[in-house]
Amino acid sequence: MKTLYETLGGTYREENGRLIPEMKLPEQTNYQIGKYGQFYLDYIKNHRRGRYTTLLTEGTLNVQLHEIDLEAKTMLESIISRLAAERGIDENLKARDMLRWAAEMNNIKASAEEIVLKEVMCK
Repeated sequence: MKTLYETLGGTYREENGRLIPEMKLPEQTNYQIGKYGQFYLDYIKNHRRGRYTTLLTEGTLNVQLHEIDLEAKTMLESIISRLAAERGIDENLKARDMLRWAAEMNNIKASAEEIVLKEVMCK
């Protein structure tokens, strides 16, 4: 008599007189994961274990991390552009006062990254 697992196509291997189900995770994609995808991965591994396990077992973890990384980079660029325009940080300032321009852009980038990280972790 077959078990439900065998009926659904599962197989067993014998190990030390015991039958062990042979289970494999689905094939994963192999996208390179950037900074924001890595932050999200660390977050769900440590704080959203169920979500992490679901994405891993469904074979969609790498795709999800890749999409989050791309979305975060796009969001970051958009926020930086908007904040620079709002604060009047442009090429004219860069030509007149390079140090001030660099300081302002670093400040804007730090603010934008903080916003993006909060958004990424809420997914």
